[in-house]
Amino acid sequence: MSDVLPDILAPGLRLLLCGSAAGRESARVGMPYAHPGNRFWRTLEEVGLTSRRLRPEDAPALLDDGIGLTDVCKTAFGADSELPAGADDVDRLRATVDHYRPDTLAFVGKRAAQVALGRRAIAYGPQPERFGGAETWVVPSTSGLAVRFWDVQPWRQLAARVA
Repeated sequence: MSDVLPDILAPGLRLLLCGSAAGRESARVGMPYAHPGNRFWRTLEEVGLTSRRLRPEDAPALLDDGIGLTDVCKTAFGADSELPAGADDVDRLRATVDHYRPDTLAFVGKRAAQVALGRRAIAYGPQPERFGGAETWVVPSTSGLAVRFWDVQPWRQLAARVA
């Protein structure tokens, strides 16, 4: 089965952002975090992770800021509740992290972290364990579907840590 969206990866990343899976709009247009209600691109600029406001079609330019993108589920898309059982691929994520060796891996949303770290109790911020050698963080999902959990502060803390 092919990937819904390609990863954005390169050696020497300071930060690898890992979501759950591509959303419906992202899958439709073939670009990450593409729904107009998603806070992803404006959050990256607001907290200083990127030097300018990028758009979904600018995603490869994240590499200029030492940032990569991936998802724990690469072959399905939609809201977390719509993802098919067994579609997550933690082994693939671990191999990606082992190969590219980012300084920090940040899960965008708790579901991705729960799947990858194998535990239900997840708090936003730095995590006690490393994943594939990378320092591990969890930040709130930027999806409009997760608006009730939105808090920019963990994103600010992450940006300060990787600066």
